[in-house]
Amino acid sequence: MRKSQRTAAAAAAWRAAREPDRPGSPGLGERLAALPRTLRAGLGGEYPGLGKGKVLLYLVALIYVVSPIDALPEMLVPFLGFADDVGLAVWLTTSALSESGQYLEWERRQGRVVQGRAKRVEPDGPEPEQP
Repeated sequence: MRKSQRTAAAAAAWRAAREPDRPGSPGLGERLAALPRTLRAGLGGEYPGLGKGKVLLYLVALIYVVSPIDALPEMLVPFLGFADDVGLAVWLTTSALSESGQYLEWERRQGRVVQGRAKRVEPDGPEPEQP
């Protein structure tokens, strides 16, 4: 991994780590919890900010990071073999968390609509007297 790539990866990681600290911005836990929903909405075409191509790219990156098969094997090129996995994992994490934060912002602007039938709920306690 070249120095410019390491710097860019570190900067992206720093932005992703600091972004939840902005007032009104979704926190890290909220972003993690929204990640499956973000991916489903992207795959289903509901969320225009995340296309199927990007979801596929995330999936390929995840498979590469966890796979024992490696383009730069750690046994042959120890430092580079490890660095490419770390760099890709940092990119995947920061990109996915950033995307889920953008999804949450989009969701708030949309006003989330829950499909279903409305049911009238009576208030607790005695009913008011009818005159």
